[in-house]
Amino acid sequence: MNMLLLPPPLSVRFPSIRWAYPVPRHHQILHRPLFAAGTPSVATSLLCSKRLDFDDGDDVASLQNRRYDFAPLLQFLSISPDWDIDSASPTSFDPAELRLAESYRAVPAPLWHSLLKSLCSSSSSIQTAYSLVTWLQKHNLCFSFELLYSILINALGRSEKLYEAFLLSQRQTLTPLTYNALIGACARNDDLEKALNLMSRMRRDGYQPDVVNYSLVIQSLTRSNEIDSVMLQKLYEEIEGDKIELDGQLLNDIVLGFAKAGDVNRALSFLAMIQGNGLSPRTSTIVAVLSALGDSGRTLEAEAIFEELKEGRLKPRTRAYNALLKGYSKAGSLKDAESIVSEMETSGVSPDEQTYSLLIDAYGNAGRWESARILLKEMEARNVQPNSYVFSRILASYRDRGEWQRSFQVLREMKNCGVRPDRHFYNVMIDAFGKYNCLDHAMATFERMKSEGIQPDNVTWNTLIDCHGKLGHHKKAEELFEEMQESGCAPCTTTYNIMINSFGEQERWNDVKSLLGKMRSQGLLPNVVTYTTLVDIYGQSGRFNEAIECLEDMRSAGLKPSATMYNALINAYAQRGLSEQAVHAFRVMRSDGLKPSTLALNSLINAFGEDRRDAEAFAVLQYMKENDLKPDVVTYTTLMKALIRVEKFDRVPAVFEEMMLSGCTPDRKARAMLRSALKYMKQTLRS
Repeated sequence: MNMLLLPPPLSVRFPSIRWAYPVPRHHQILHRPLFAAGTPSVATSLLCSKRLDFDDGDDVASLQNRRYDFAPLLQFLSISPDWDIDSASPTSFDPAELRLAESYRAVPAPLWHSLLKSLCSSSSSIQTAYSLVTWLQKHNLCFSFELLYSILINALGRSEKLYEAFLLSQRQTLTPLTYNALIGACARNDDLEKALNLMSRMRRDGYQPDVVNYSLVIQSLTRSNEIDSVMLQKLYEEIEGDKIELDGQLLNDIVLGFAKAGDVNRALSFLAMIQGNGLSPRTSTIVAVLSALGDSGRTLEAEAIFEELKEGRLKPRTRAYNALLKGYSKAGSLKDAESIVSEMETSGVSPDEQTYSLLIDAYGNAGRWESARILLKEMEARNVQPNSYVFSRILASYRDRGEWQRSFQVLREMKNCGVRPDRHFYNVMIDAFGKYNCLDHAMATFERMKSEGIQPDNVTWNTLIDCHGKLGHHKKAEELFEEMQESGCAPCTTTYNIMINSFGEQERWNDVKSLLGKMRSQGLLPNVVTYTTLVDIYGQSGRFNEAIECLEDMRSAGLKPSATMYNALINAYAQRGLSEQAVHAFRVMRSDGLKPSTLALNSLINAFGEDRRDAEAFAVLQYMKENDLKPDVVTYTTLMKALIRVEKFDRVPAVFEEMMLSGCTPDRKARAMLRSALKYMKQTLRS
């Protein structure tokens, strides 16, 4: 056989490649990676510098005295225009090509796999990899073609060429190997729908996904920030059903996923499983759990995990301290926040920009502006440059406490520190002005933002449109909506939800339907907020048939109605005194497994009050007490209103007194109800 047994390497050949398993020094495989057909090679160092790994344990003892030079083959593939992935097999062969094929007849499959992997490691040589697979198949030189295809699919996925990967997968029947490669490619490109569909199809064909793909799918879910605890639990049930042994990587991914989804209990359960199996959780996993516990207000459990981290092999670093600090800041535990920062410095862990941001946030929430300013100075002294985000957090804390006037002070302080406002800062500033009806300031900030070369994003436009709509400035809101589209910023689902609400308040029902059609034509599907908005606007206008249709449409779209949606429907019935319909909506809400809220029950009380059924209104109060739902000031005010409607003025003071004894502080409306009842009682006595 005309095998190319080579003399010692010439200067034009490449250095030998190191193999993952022991190979005698004289067994060298000489590679020459090329670009697509017809393109001169400029990446000759690619294959030379790569360490090639085998996935199997093939015996290579028989190869000890052979060296293979693939340069002639790669040169041939690079100058042959017909060698693309879709080229059809010719009816005849060139004699020179046949001789070339014969010269490689004895090359074992592992070497072809390694050559292909090397070519696939760079996007510039993927076309050559295509040609190589086609050529090998044409000449029957390597019989594990499914592995070759899976290597190519993996490479295409890593190069973000998912469409090409699917085209390639159609060239032969999908096997477990190619299925898993394709699922992995989809997951790496965050195309979860395709990945999950392929996993279902794979099971129908009698195969099971591998552990790597479950990890990749969960990682993709986590990256997309669309991870849902129910979805993750379903994936875990599939893992159990497939009898896949959980390794450390997958367990860490599951913990991270549940933590990001806000399901802290399940995250803790799987964290315990990692430790129980003698495995070590990654630092990022611990940080995610700490952060989730902090977000849930469970700082004591976060402290326990943090202490366990300190006692173990993992030394807490800045990210772990920041996760705990975030919990203290959110819980308003300022002393604990200051304490953890002090401990951090004592332990030799340097605070970073986020550390200072979180502590400044805590000071801002506590109203300690001077402490925040001192901390800013400390940042400067330590050469930690505050960024715009730090100031946006200070601004947000003032906004949330109603001190929108401080926006100008924060802006001045920001400039004194030499920090330029960014888009996020301006968005928070516009939101602060919008929330307190300062539309002139909001628009002035918007113009200033554009004059500084900062392009508004969806958040900017949505905030402006929403604050104008809420104040009844619907014409201006619509103008901004049009201006947004003209600027090249595409409306998102939130934008459409805001405009649907605006048109609904104006009872422009045809425009509402037109917006829904336009939304769908742009590939945007209505979400829970969309349907809740539709139910609310239809209900408030007395168009209850349309509201119920929206509920049914939502279910048919696979979405579960939310408690907020039922609250809107019950409240709409209550406004019109339709107590029976309100009760029916309440019962449907319960049948959907939703726990009634104080808001829903207050609406039910209002429905009975408007329908002059005070006994049933007080029955709802009793239901609240029996089910550990604390009545609030709205509850008692609505009950007083119900009594006044049926002219039972003498019972109003008792309700007011019960409200006081329950710890509720009467508001202006509650006191007005009491004064109104007392006034009628006096008039009755005089007459």
